[in-house]
Amino acid sequence: MILIVGLGNIGKQYEKTYHNIGFMVADKLAQILGLKFGKEKDKALSCEGFYNGQKLTIIKPTTYMNLSGQAVSLYKKKNKEARIIVAVDDIDLPAGKIRYREKGSGGTHNGLRSIVSYVGEDFERVKIGIGRDEKIDLADYVLSKIKDTKLIEEAVESAAKMILEKI
Repeated sequence: MILIVGLGNIGKQYEKTYHNIGFMVADKLAQILGLKFGKEKDKALSCEGFYNGQKLTIIKPTTYMNLSGQAVSLYKKKNKEARIIVAVDDIDLPAGKIRYREKGSGGTHNGLRSIVSYVGEDFERVKIGIGRDEKIDLADYVLSKIKDTKLIEEAVESAAKMILEKI
């Protein structure tokens, strides 16, 4: 079983913000696979399906970003052997650039730090670059509305396809 986690914050005010790119990737994967997210369960919205003979569960934690590990750990407890792939924004990558990492620390990303604190570092990451605006406070920047919409939409689609290639 493969658990795909899109990181973001729940709520209308966070839609289409840089910090919700992980949710956008989860939504794109669900769309590609013809899946629909159901009601909240185990601190996440989820959908399930199959791809290349593998069972997939895609989740969007309903906790805030800083507590994403809670939802991931609840799903991991149900399937201890689950392979975890996390889609996440990355301020240290130029906007639109995508990077895959097999494992690592949480770095400066509070969502990744939370997951590491609950399940350890042994999970894959697909990081989508959002760049950085040094003139704006970091928290304000990641929670601001996406300005380079076309570039980010293309990156989200590429990230979703990259995840499918890794399965």
